[in-house]
Order: sequence, then structure tokens, then C-alpha cells
Amino acid sequence: MKEEFYTQKRWLNWMNKVKESKFKLVESDEKNSGAVFVYIMDDVVLACLKVIARWEREIITPEEALSEINNIREIVFEEHESLGEDADLMIDSLKTSLAAVFVSSQRYMSGDYDRESPLADLVNKAVEAEQKENLDEAFNFLSQVGARVIGGESLPEIGELPYSMTAELLDGIDAISAAMIGDDSYKEDDGTEEVGEEL
Repeated sequence: MKEEFYTQKRWLNWMNKVKESKFKLVESDEKNSGAVFVYIMDDVVLACLKVIARWEREIITPEEALSEINNIREIVFEEHESLGEDADLMIDSLKTSLAAVFVSSQRYMSGDYDRESPLADLVNKAVEAEQKENLDEAFNFLSQVGARVIGGESLPEIGELPYSMTAELLDGIDAISAAMIGDDSYKEDDGTEEVGEEL
């Protein structure tokens, strides 16, 4: 049976949890009010890392791995009903962060990234590019940072960034870094066990 790394049902389960939370930005300082968005990010990041781990162990081909990352991206970026104005803003921000995860994953597998420049320099170049309204270039630099973090490098201390696309993309890369430091069972699981759908 072909392994499913991520399914539409799983994503919709999360969207239902967001809807049930009746999330409001004004209540974001309350305990766990925005936790569901962190859980969603971690869930998708782990699915991507699981794909990469299978590819590294030659359980799936490079083509299959790239296709699986693209499938996860399509599930996440599919249009969905409104979950409320504040929740929709958070989902949009989450999708921006996850865009960095998807492209970083693909760049890591294709080997298409700068391996030499200090990571802090690439982040600074991304910040400068966004300040010049060159969002594509900012995304390009940060996805290279993400590829190297997947490769095992540590994300440098960046300090506080003002709210921006760069900050949102870095949130995704930070989630990759945290997932790799945390539970690494995704690396060993070879996909033979049935993947559960319940959260």
C-alpha cells in the first residue's frame, strides 16, 4: 500500500479545530488561544521531513519525494471556507510560513542552494530584499537557509524582526529546526505501519 504522508482529511480536521476554537486576535495572550496554529505547522513540517527521510533512505525515489511535497503543498493551499476574520488572517500567515517549508524541502532534495554563505548573511540579504520590495529575492534567500537547516545546520540567532513576509517565512524555517531537534522518530519509521487519520 502506498504511504500517505499527508491527506486532505487531515488538513480539514485541523480546519475544523480552528473553527471550533473561535479564535480572536484580541485574546491571543490567553493560554493556548493560538496553539492550534502551532500544532498545524508542526504537523505539516513533520510530514515534509518524513518525505525527506524516506528519500534519504531510498525508500522512495527523488521524483516521488518531490511529488509528495507538492501534494502536501496543494492540500494546504486549497481554498477553504472562511473560519472567521481573525482565524483567516492566522491561516494566511501560517500558509506563508509553510511556503518556506515546501520550497526549502524541494531545494534541499534538488541540491539547488548556496552552501557557502553564512546563514546570517542570507537572512540579512532577505531582509534587505524585502525592504526593497523584492519579495521573490527575499523568498529565494530564505528557502536556501531552510534547505541548509534541513541539512543539519543551526538557524542563527536573528533577534526580533518587525512583522513582515521575511519574519513569517523564518517562522516556517524555525519550525523545521525545532522539529529536527525534537522527536526524530519520523526518520526511522519506514512507512510499513498504517498511518492514522485521527488527531
